[in-house]
Amino acid sequence: MLHRILKWLWAFPIAAVFLTQGIVCRAADGLSLSDQEKAYLENSGTLRVGYVQDRIPVSFKGDNGELSGVSRYLFDRIAEISGLSFEYVPLPGGAVTYDYLMDGEFDLVTSVEYNRENQGARGILISNPYFSSRKVVVARKDFVFSYDAPLSVALCSGSQTIKKVLHNTYPNYSILDYDSIEACFSAVKAGEADMMILNQYVVEYWLSKPAYENLKVIPILGLDDELCFSAVVPYDENGNPVGEEGAALISILNKAIDQLQDEEVDSYTIQACMENRYTLTLSDFLYRYKYSVSILAVSLLLIAVLVFLLFRQRIQSLAAKADAKARSQFLSTMSHEIRTPLNGLIGLNYLMARHSNDPEQLSRYLEQSTATARYLLSLVSDILDMSLLHNQDMKIEKKPVDLETLFSTAEAIVQNDMAQKKIDFQMKVQLCRPYIIGDGVRIQQILQNFLDNARKFTPEGGRVTVTVQQSLQEDGQVLTRMDVADTGKGMSEAFRKNIFDAFAQEQNTVSKGNQGVGLGLAICHKLAVLMDGTLDFTSEPEKGSVFTFSFPAMPAPDPKETQDLQGVFVAEKTAKPRILIVEDNELNGEIMLELLSENGFSADLAADGKLALKRFQASAPGEYGVILMDLLMPEMDGFEAAAAIRALARDDAKSVRIFACSANCTKTDRERALASGMDDFLDKPIDVDLLLQKICG
Repeated sequence: MLHRILKWLWAFPIAAVFLTQGIVCRAADGLSLSDQEKAYLENSGTLRVGYVQDRIPVSFKGDNGELSGVSRYLFDRIAEISGLSFEYVPLPGGAVTYDYLMDGEFDLVTSVEYNRENQGARGILISNPYFSSRKVVVARKDFVFSYDAPLSVALCSGSQTIKKVLHNTYPNYSILDYDSIEACFSAVKAGEADMMILNQYVVEYWLSKPAYENLKVIPILGLDDELCFSAVVPYDENGNPVGEEGAALISILNKAIDQLQDEEVDSYTIQACMENRYTLTLSDFLYRYKYSVSILAVSLLLIAVLVFLLFRQRIQSLAAKADAKARSQFLSTMSHEIRTPLNGLIGLNYLMARHSNDPEQLSRYLEQSTATARYLLSLVSDILDMSLLHNQDMKIEKKPVDLETLFSTAEAIVQNDMAQKKIDFQMKVQLCRPYIIGDGVRIQQILQNFLDNARKFTPEGGRVTVTVQQSLQEDGQVLTRMDVADTGKGMSEAFRKNIFDAFAQEQNTVSKGNQGVGLGLAICHKLAVLMDGTLDFTSEPEKGSVFTFSFPAMPAPDPKETQDLQGVFVAEKTAKPRILIVEDNELNGEIMLELLSENGFSADLAADGKLALKRFQASAPGEYGVILMDLLMPEMDGFEAAAAIRALARDDAKSVRIFACSANCTKTDRERALASGMDDFLDKPIDVDLLLQKICG
């Protein structure tokens, strides 16, 4: 108690006069008042107390429009002890002390920092601190603090005193003013500021928001956050204080504050923190579970596409009465194939919400959601492939293919599924020309379809054998033959006649619950024809089936001969380019930013083509190495933006790589994207591995 009174006497000589003169009187709760203080108390009326309204849980405007938090408990208690009457009025933004007091709008201002700057300020008096805690630094989790580095500090506009302290102590720091605490947090999160400084209890509240999960707290030694009252002391033209009311008021407040017990203040603090814990909002929930929400959104989009394609296919089917029965069966199967994974996705998202605090369960549900969404995507891919083949829009690539890698990859993909079903799986590959010119994606698509069917239709404990052989042809080509044999149930004679028809399916109890829509073999057959190959099969009921795909191709040079050249090329590509993401869907943009960040890339986000063009124009030459461009956007679409960037009079406008990223993946869209100046096309949903390969390629 004594050290607090001495500190107060040292800081406020004017108030000390009122403590040492006049007749001492007794007030409520044993408070001792001088004659002057008693006179002030009797004539003061209700005092207008200005409070800071955005420091949850310390001082803020509650839902009822009244002052809330630790400050409310303390001020009501101080009023009770002193006999003063307070009216709490929220402070506007800006400077929080002298200006408001001098205007006469407030009798007292709260949340003033107790320090030498304010103690020595001319024209105001400050009380002893009524609340004391710590100030802490908030920074990104990858931030490394350094006293000597030229760091930037985000502060609210009214934090004048802490600005002076930082300027005097760390002159190499730059101060960035923001209108609100939320703006400060957002600036640190986005990297606009290196750190911010704030009360520890306020920081704890804000860091409960999932959006700031990438931020951390750094304690500051010796930087306390002591809050006090401030009152005005006007001066005349000669520099002498005018009036005694301010000093008397501060003196009364100090005596009341000295009556507060540490245990009492602690209990108020704990109560306020418990009552004002941060509550998750819908946007917080969406942010926290953005990946599962994204999976659900993509799945719903896929379902919408499926429904559209379904109706279009159904209309076309009406024109051919001979196919009516098969198409009717397709519609029934398609409905089942859509509803079953959709039901699973909805159920999994419900379970994820219920088990949000169980990381192990949540991880398992996310894995299941991803697998389900990929199955829906495969349905869309099959229907799109069938549509392209039907309209003769499918183009076969002519590129070097490493067959050894292709077959080992296919083996690795199905190995685990075969083992889970206890199927004896063997793959025998004999190649005389492992490198050919062809379409590796379509070759693997056919092989994968054969393997998936063999696994589905082979009972537990059965056997699946893949045999690959090659033979040289007289015209210089090499003929590659793949045989996939299984010991499944085989096919009925009736089904064998229609096996390559679209939508055809064989009912089989072995594959029940794991059936497709009957497009796979029809697509494979058409692809084989496009590659000048053949697709055939043999099957016996209860004994199994053998599917054969043979195709000719020209041999390709052995890449080992150009290994040195490739090594130089790879070395030149090791530097990771900075990426500009152009995406009008906020959630998709945020996910893409995080995916790239997790893989070591720096990236920026533009919400439409117009903003992307401006950002590229404002960038340093060569700053961006890759642009991921959405196609359908407001203001300026991706086609216009790409063309506008290519037309800029700067060298990197011609060299920057632009990849179209869109769910519109028709032949027309691809051709238009390339014509507008883009380098390549990535289908949505984005295959992350393919994206990273393209970026680094």
